Amino acid sequence: MANRHRWLVWLAQLVIAGVVVAMVWRTFAANWREFTSLHVALAPKPGWIALSVLAVLATYAIQIESWRRILAGWGQRLAYGRAARIWLLVNLGRYIPGKVWSVAGLIVLAQRAGVESWAAGASAFAIQAVGIGTAVALVALAIPGATSPLRLVVAALIAVGTIGILAWDRVARRLAALVGRAEQFRALPLAAVAESATLTFASWVTYGVAFWLLVPGLGLTGGGHLSLPTAAGVFALGYILGLLALFAPGGVVVREVTFIGLLTPALGSGGAVALSVGSRVLLTLTEVAAPLIVLLITGKTKEDAGVRT
Repeated sequence: MANRHRWLVWLAQLVIAGVVVAMVWRTFAANWREFTSLHVALAPKPGWIALSVLAVLATYAIQIESWRRILAGWGQRLAYGRAARIWLLVNLGRYIPGKVWSVAGLIVLAQRAGVESWAAGASAFAIQAVGIGTAVALVALAIPGATSPLRLVVAALIAVGTIGILAWDRVARRLAALVGRAEQFRALPLAAVAESATLTFASWVTYGVAFWLLVPGLGLTGGGHLSLPTAAGVFALGYILGLLALFAPGGVVVREVTFIGLLTPALGSGGAVALSVGSRVLLTLTEVAAPLIVLLITGKTKEDAGVRT
């Protein structure tokens, strides 16, 4: 029976992996065809593109630590190598329609790594709320007039409300009681929220740096008119709108439409389309390559086999 169970688990994992690979490949192939068909004069510069890739990888590293700070606030110690493998693998779930797969994957894999089930579930929602809240803050600072203030306020209220529920002891325990976890659940310390929010805000900035570096990387004219703050704000806005669009796997179309609309004044319509599609291609490649790199670097060590004490 045990062998049969392991075989079924292995088969299920294989099927899920196949679906993810198919979705990622379909997204990449569509964007690559669109990129190569652009009627824009491009002069790619590998050095700038490499710097953009490094900025994206730095973003992932910061986001992983941000999640670990949330877990640490609840007394859950997860080794960085293990956390990196979990985070980067579940990132691929965003390419499957529905937007629940990344959250579900984070919960399941965190539990398998030794994180208590209530903390794994709560952290998955907390880190999403922190991400949305800090992105809204960056947009408000960098490009305040780029979108409807009402849209920003609603997104901010959702983020603050989610964190408030988890951090307010009385409300959190009542919510936990509904699922039979009242005795185990602990309110999230505000210090952990502040640490995670600071790191996540920094990750939005590094995402913006990667986006900004891609302008000279693609050899686009008009790049001098696109400031780093504007690039960071545009990227954060497009990303969170794509994230909130439940119908769009990986934020496809929604993110690009936002980018093109906001970047056209600085780069022209052709340049805005080229940067939008080029960014999508680069992010798809890094989202696939990053977990492979981490698996090769970290391997299966005793420290990463479970929870660090």
